[in-house]
Formats: sequence, structure tokens, C-alpha cells
Amino acid sequence: MNKPRLFSSPSDRGHGFFARGLHSPSFVIGGLITLFFVALALLSFVWTPHDALSVNIADRLKPMSSTYWLGTDQYGHDLFSMIMLGARNSIAVALVAVGIGAGIGVPLGTWAAAKGGWMDESIMRLGDFIFAFPAIISAIMITALAGPGAINAIIAIGIFNIPVFARLSRGAALSLWTREFIFAARLSGKGSIRITIEHILPNIANLLIVQGTIQFSLGILAEAGLSYVGLGTQPPMPSWGQMLSEAQTWLMMAPQLAIIPGLAIILTVLGLNLLGDGLRDMLDPKIRSSLDIGGSKAS
Repeated sequence: MNKPRLFSSPSDRGHGFFARGLHSPSFVIGGLITLFFVALALLSFVWTPHDALSVNIADRLKPMSSTYWLGTDQYGHDLFSMIMLGARNSIAVALVAVGIGAGIGVPLGTWAAAKGGWMDESIMRLGDFIFAFPAIISAIMITALAGPGAINAIIAIGIFNIPVFARLSRGAALSLWTREFIFAARLSGKGSIRITIEHILPNIANLLIVQGTIQFSLGILAEAGLSYVGLGTQPPMPSWGQMLSEAQTWLMMAPQLAIIPGLAIILTVLGLNLLGDGLRDMLDPKIRSSLDIGGSKAS
């Protein structure tokens, strides 16, 4: 006779998490779209249908065919290969920029919540100052000093993400510092840093994960915008925003040159937003319980 288990194992919790995900249309659709473009980006490191950087004037503006799946541009570049490399660049820039924002913003926000007083006020006012300069303005200032490029785009987008994560983590942490289990941790002799690491961060991780997906999608848009105005990824490396910019003069003759990278941007951002909505539903206790009930009924 099997004895009932009082505590679930990590594998059971993981199985339950993904089981709830299967009952969330946003999570499934967003996850599939995101996975598709991430797979394209990873595949571009080892294989592309054609050399995306080689110029072949004889095959310029070719329509879709078995040789060129999405056709070619005005220089004879294979569009599908360029979309693959563009996915790699856009995802890499957005991912590193969000990592910078979270890596600096979360410690600042939790530290401000833990210390309060002038420390809290100083960090929040610094965040207000950074918010006054959007990513595109920051990129222009950085470009004026160091020149255009993907690294400068990463720095600009990353700086703009810092106050976003700082404000979110501070607000969530402040609501926890008045809870009974935090008082118990203080009475046990734990300091602010240890309480933040052991108790605050695990309890706000769900919010940070959801916000990370949202900022990731905004990072894709920001990178595309910076590349569109020539401040992001520089030729010959392709970028979705750069492809849109170069397609302007060919809209009447070859509209697919703008439609294809535009759809790539739209679908990637849509997938990440749907994934974020699905994660929020799965991690929210009230909505999560309804998903659990729905899943149990379906089974």
C-alpha cells in the first residue's frame, strides 16, 4: 500500500507547472512562436540555406522559390538566411540588455527596499533621471561619443532597463519587509543581505520572470528601432531593423523586402508578450488555481 506524500518533489512541481501551461493558450502559442525564432537564431550558428553576407547581383530581387525560400534582396542576399542572422543579432542584443537591466536594477531595488531612507530616495531619483532619456536618446548620446554599433545599442537598452527592474523589485520587496516571516528571520539574527537573498528574492522571482519577458520583447523593438536609424547593428551583419530601413526605396518593386522582416519583428514581440501573459497566469495564485481546476476536470 502506497503511503501518501506530505510534500511534493521538485519533479512533481515541475510536472504540475508545465501541465498548467498546457491549459494556458497564451503560454502555448507564445512559447511555440518564441521557440521557433530562438531555434532559427541558434541554427544560424551552424547552418543557413545560403551565405547571407555574399553579394550575388545576378540573383537580385528573386521571388520565392525552392532555391530562395523567401526570395532575395537588391544585392542578391537570401532573405531567409538574413532573417536567421537577424534573429540571432536581435535576440542577443535584447537578451544581454535585459540581463544588464536585471543584473543591476534588481540589486539596487532590493537594496533600496532594505535600507530605506536617503538610500531609497537616491536610487529612485536616479531611476527617474534615467527614465527621462529613452533608449533611442541614450543611444544617440553614446553613438556621438563612441560611434554606432551593437555594443552601444546593448548599453543604451540595458541602461533604460535598470530603473524598470529597480522599481519593480523595490515595490515588491517593500511589501514583503512587513511580513511576519521577515520579522522571524530578523529575530533569528539574519542581516538585511541574507534576508534579501534567502527570503525576498525567491518570493519576487515570479514577478521578475514575467517582467523579463516583457522587457525582452521591448528590447527586440528597441534594437530594431536603433538599427532602423543606423545606430544598432552595422552592415554587413544583417538586422531586422536595418533590413526595414534598406527596403524603403524598394517598396513598390519588392514589398516583401519590408514585409518579411516586419513580420519577423511582429511575431517575435507577439510571442514574447503571449509567453509573458501565460507565465503571469500560471504564476498568479488565483489564476493558477483555476488552471489547476480546469486541468483536473479535463483529466
